[in-house]
Amino acid sequence: MLVVDVLAGGVRGGTAIMFAALGETLAERAGVVNLGTEGCMLVGALGGYAVAAETGSPWLSLLAGALAGALLGLVHAAAVLWRGADQFATGLTLMFLGLGLTSLFGAAYVGSPAPGFDPVPVPVLGDLPIVGEILFRHDPVTYLSFAVAPLLWFFLGRTRTGLLVRTAGERADVLHAHGHSPALVRAAAVVAGAGLAGLGGAQLSTAYAHAWFEGMTAGRGFIAVALVIFAAWRPLWVMAGSYLFGAALALAPALQARGHALNQFALDALPFVVTLVILAILGRRTLRAAPEELRRVFAR
Repeated sequence: MLVVDVLAGGVRGGTAIMFAALGETLAERAGVVNLGTEGCMLVGALGGYAVAAETGSPWLSLLAGALAGALLGLVHAAAVLWRGADQFATGLTLMFLGLGLTSLFGAAYVGSPAPGFDPVPVPVLGDLPIVGEILFRHDPVTYLSFAVAPLLWFFLGRTRTGLLVRTAGERADVLHAHGHSPALVRAAAVVAGAGLAGLGGAQLSTAYAHAWFEGMTAGRGFIAVALVIFAAWRPLWVMAGSYLFGAALALAPALQARGHALNQFALDALPFVVTLVILAILGRRTLRAAPEELRRVFAR
C-alpha cells in the first residue's frame, strides 16, 4: 500500500532529520543558532561509517558520529561565544568546512563495505497490520530515536539543568546574577546539539543508506534548522515534523517502485518546497515564540 510505504519510509528517513533538529532545538533554546548543522551531520556520517568500516562495530560508529559532530559544534561555540563571531556566518562556514573535510577524508570510503544496522522487526508488534509496518519494522537506531524527543522534552521542561538552558535563551542576565555562566551553558547546549546532529549523520550512513558518498546529507541539516522554527522549539512537534519531511523524502522512491513516471528533479525538490511553504504560512507568528535571546539574534 502506497500510504503505508510512504509513512514507514517517513519514520525511517526522518530519523536522521529528527536527531539533527532535536540537537538544534537544544542549541536554540539556549539562544544560539547553528546553521552548520548540515556540516555536523556530514562529519557524523563519515565518522560513523569510517569507524564501522575499520572496527566492524556499528554501535561504535554511533559514538564516533556523535563525537565528530560535537567537535565541529565546539568550533562553532568557541567562535560565537568567546570570539564574538556572527552566528549565521560562522554556521555557514562550518557547513562548508564539514563538506570540505568529508570530501577530502571520505574518498577512501566511497564504495567500501561497512557493517551497519539492519531492520529488526519487534516481536508481535511488528506483525500488526499497518501500524506494525509503519513503526515496528525498523533498525535499532530508529527505535532508539523514539525515546529521544520525549527525553529532551522532559529534560528541558522538568529538570534543573534544562531550566538553566532555557534561562540562557530567555534571560541570560538572570543566569549570570545567580552565579552561572551563560556562555558555558550555551556552549554545552551547542556541543550536545551538534553531537545529536552527528548521531543523525551516523544513522544516515550506517542504518539508512548503508554507504558513504560525498554530500550524502543532501540538505537535511538545513531542513532540520527550518523544522525547529516550524515546530516552535517544541521537541515533540519536532518529532512529528521530522516524520512529515521524511515522508516527503520517501514519496519519490515509493512512486518509482510502482512504475509511476514522474520528474525526478521535482520529487527531489519536494521536501524543500514543503519547508518553504510551511515557513511562509507560519511567518512571524512562529518567530514570536522564539526564546528572547534568539529573537535578538534574528533582529541583528
